Amino acid sequence: MRVIFFSAVAGIFGMGLGGFVSTLLLRRMSENMICWMLSFAGGIMTSIVCFGLMPEAVELSGVPVSISGLIFGILIIMGLNRIVDIITESKNGSLNIHSTYEELYHESMILNDPAKMIRSGVIMLIAIGLHNIPEGIAIGAGGSYDIHLGVLLMVMILVHNIPEGMAIAAPLLAGGINKNKVMLWTALSGAPTLLGGAIGAMIGNISDFAVAISLSAAGGAMLYVVFGEIIPQSVVMTKNRIASLVTLLGVIVGLLITQI
Repeated sequence: MRVIFFSAVAGIFGMGLGGFVSTLLLRRMSENMICWMLSFAGGIMTSIVCFGLMPEAVELSGVPVSISGLIFGILIIMGLNRIVDIITESKNGSLNIHSTYEELYHESMILNDPAKMIRSGVIMLIAIGLHNIPEGIAIGAGGSYDIHLGVLLMVMILVHNIPEGMAIAAPLLAGGINKNKVMLWTALSGAPTLLGGAIGAMIGNISDFAVAISLSAAGGAMLYVVFGEIIPQSVVMTKNRIASLVTLLGVIVGLLITQI
């Protein structure tokens, strides 16, 4: 039951807290601020994968197993995102706002179109909600194998879920969705972490190999969301070097978190 609690704290509370923070900040949040927030989220998640999840996986089962898990996590989320793309297609075309480089770099500013902001937020909510499953698996497997590892993963994933929740909430709020609904939806996007935690709890006592695969697969899922969703969104919103610097700041903060 402890790993399920850890999963709930990291997923539901972490994402919900991010949504709550966005409802406070968005009262006076500019387009650039939203862009920087997304960039920071991408940076901190990248750092946690590189300096937190992957080193643990390598220590448990070595580099080949860890790379295999990383690739597995990426492929799983790619497949799930493809399903989401198919489901969200409409008669007016795909809801994927950056399906081509032309759309990514030449489309009008998303923030000038509330419908696109809501659409963007929903797609990001679904994608991040799906990748919370392998995160929960990592917490469940790690916590069952070593309670201290479970606590560490809970804290790390909680912290990185806050900017994720902010990244989901920002476009929904900018699109005109009610603040209470946004906070509820954002918190619920962390609920799949509970499912992952239950699965991980069954994996944790099997072997070091299973734990390493779980940790590295979670890392692969996170990296796909960062480089496939969050960073492209920040590029679409504002194309300048400040966003890159904020991403690097997120990497540094994530590194500090892993050393606490």
